[in-house]
Amino acid sequence: MEISTRNILAKGIRLSVMRDAKEVGRAFLYVLHNDLHKEPFGLMEDVFVEETTRGKGIGTELVQAVIAEAKKQNCYKLIATSRTERQTVHELYERLGFKKWGVEFRMEL
Repeated sequence: MEISTRNILAKGIRLSVMRDAKEVGRAFLYVLHNDLHKEPFGLMEDVFVEETTRGKGIGTELVQAVIAEAKKQNCYKLIATSRTERQTVHELYERLGFKKWGVEFRMEL
């Protein structure tokens, strides 16, 4: 068997929420392409809000900004991952329109 590789276009976008000139939240949007669709898809990763500012709507603001940016980038879907124990994060994602879709598998390299 022979495996071939080729580079595919991808873009990483860092979004952040500032309060009083301090970053209190961040997220990354990765815009990825594959051969199955003409349009790219988005992967939302590393959503984080400073512990002292949680519960103040910053996570909602941040995820909504990622969704808006994914639409601006013409993504046909947006994927969000989260650890299984982060139930409040799952509730936020579902409140903002995400649907539970599958299972994530991970391998540490």
